[in-house]
Amino acid sequence: METGEASMANLASQICSHIASIFAKPTAHPHPPALDLMVGELTSIASQKGRVFLYGVGREGLMLKALCMRLAHLGLSAHFVFDMTTPPITSKDLLIASAGPGGFSTVDAICSVARSHGGRVLLLTAQPETGSSVKHANVVAYVPAQTMADDKEEEKSRTLLPMGSVYEGAMFVLFEMVVFKLGEVLGESPEAIRSRHTNLE
Repeated sequence: METGEASMANLASQICSHIASIFAKPTAHPHPPALDLMVGELTSIASQKGRVFLYGVGREGLMLKALCMRLAHLGLSAHFVFDMTTPPITSKDLLIASAGPGGFSTVDAICSVARSHGGRVLLLTAQPETGSSVKHANVVAYVPAQTMADDKEEEKSRTLLPMGSVYEGAMFVLFEMVVFKLGEVLGESPEAIRSRHTNLE
């Protein structure tokens, strides 16, 4: 029988391997690698001194809040939708939204409003062909991971990463890669990034 430490290490390895496998899946045209797409879009916005807005529901939203924090640390003007200090979006700005299963009514509405004010919309999704949110996006970052839209087989058995956990875990890993690459492109030193972290803790 495995010890507690061995059991934890085994479970962690299984989870990490499952998430890593998502990034080994080919995403041929018209879906370029999500990492390249996101770094390109964010680099463009940074060069124009534009702002970045982020929105997602549930656990997807939590992953985007984490990205929002790191984008601020990188020196971008980053705002999570519905925060009290979120400014109006303009034609210089980018909205990054997520709809893993393809669409949510709130995501559809917010993306539509952003487009109506001239904002550019980058949508993260695991359903790039059929989701309702895709029609509101300028660009689509395809994350080929399981969401609640395609977990029906799991209703019959208990799995390590249920419902949308694979997609949400993949978001976290993708965003860490984005932050690493973007920091390199923008020439942000570790010291500069750390200097922007809040001291009100």
